Amino acid sequence: MKILGVSGSPNKKGNNEKAIELALKVAQGEGAEIKKIFLSRVKVGPCLACPSCKREEKCLQEDDFNDLIPLITEADGLIISSPVYMGSVCGQLKCLLDRTVFLRRKDFHLRGKLGAAIAIGGSRNGGQEITIQAIHAWMHIHGMIVVGDDNHFGGIAQAPIGKDEEGRRTIEATARKLCQTLRRLTG
Repeated sequence: MKILGVSGSPNKKGNNEKAIELALKVAQGEGAEIKKIFLSRVKVGPCLACPSCKREEKCLQEDDFNDLIPLITEADGLIISSPVYMGSVCGQLKCLLDRTVFLRRKDFHLRGKLGAAIAIGGSRNGGQEITIQAIHAWMHIHGMIVVGDDNHFGGIAQAPIGKDEEGRRTIEATARKLCQTLRRLTG
């Protein structure tokens, strides 16, 4: 069982990276092999809507996106986290999500994989559910199987995450549910 955690935040060692670390710790405790992508440490520009990925075997933009493709496609499950700045996913994560149209055009490489989402806002009701729904929509477009935390949409936390015990519980529950569901499906 391979689980990939993706922090969409541009902030190194920020709340989203801490959330992904927490989720991956749970996944590892469930027996998963874990890997991570922190967008604060790589460069992924926006999709240019060029037609090249329809005919090429890689994206022609010269940034770190092509290096991330194997991490994404080899994972059995993805846990994606975004900060909430203006009521939805942050721009850095949106760039990565948009660029994966390449994987959809290449035989739906993410079809059947499991996906879960985490969102961290500045207040308890800071747009986290809408942000998670945007990530879930991306997962559905790829044909992924979406899981939540058994109560709601996924990991919903408030910054700073170190002080949000309830939010951390939803992140842990989301990671646990992803692993449990993956084991059921691959039994």
